[in-house]
Amino acid sequence: MSTTSGEPSGQAPGALLLCRAEPSSVGPAAQLLRERMLLTGAGDEWSVLVPEGRPWLHGAEPVDRVLTGWATALGVGAPWPVLALWWDADHSGYTLASGFRRTVGYEWLANGTPVGEDEAMRTFAARLGLDPVLDMQSLEQLAKPDAAADARARMRGLLAVLTRAGVVLPAGLTPGEPVGRLREVARLQPGAEQIEWTGWRAAVRAELDVVEGGSLGPWLRGPKARALAVAQLAAGVPLAAWGVRRRSGGWIAAGALLVIHGALGLAYDRLRAFD
Repeated sequence: MSTTSGEPSGQAPGALLLCRAEPSSVGPAAQLLRERMLLTGAGDEWSVLVPEGRPWLHGAEPVDRVLTGWATALGVGAPWPVLALWWDADHSGYTLASGFRRTVGYEWLANGTPVGEDEAMRTFAARLGLDPVLDMQSLEQLAKPDAAADARARMRGLLAVLTRAGVVLPAGLTPGEPVGRLREVARLQPGAEQIEWTGWRAAVRAELDVVEGGSLGPWLRGPKARALAVAQLAAGVPLAAWGVRRRSGGWIAAGALLVIHGALGLAYDRLRAFD
């Protein structure tokens, strides 16, 4: 990150994934990303995933691209929105994914210079159900030049707005902190869970258990379920292919997760028909 004078401080890249759901619902879905993450609560209705960061710490893929892919993958496969917060030495920002709607995001250069459109902030507020007057005023301030605020200050301002939507990050789990520090803080939280890839069978079984036991259970069968599954397959195959061409692990994960959800939806509907 840069200071307000524009001198780089060499901040290492990092990220957090905020999900508007209980950890018990987020864990099975996050497994399908096939990345090591720590999961803990972030308020009464929110959870936070702290990734290990291998794709950007040990590869050539930028953190913002990886997080956009992960947020998309989680958002299209779950009935709750996913907010990715990311940062590196040059810029910081967020990406919001919710269902099949186009992702919305905003970013700031290291010295705090806004790089984005006002419409993105309005869409962001609307999708999270934020106050269209008070919260929107705060978001508009984040989109205006401010020589006294660098990118880290902008992210703190964003989190201040999100607290009014119920987000309560544990103390020390702050955007801009090194990945090791974030994981240490997350690991010490009550009920923290290590998310690891345990194989397709275990991951799929866990996710189906959560979905069947939740409000979406009755929607797993029938014409609407089949239409959704076909749409997921139709979107996932080209998305995964595009990710392979771009060598983007995040977008490959997004496409693969769509394909998995679509295939599971069709298979589940078919199997239940024989019950």
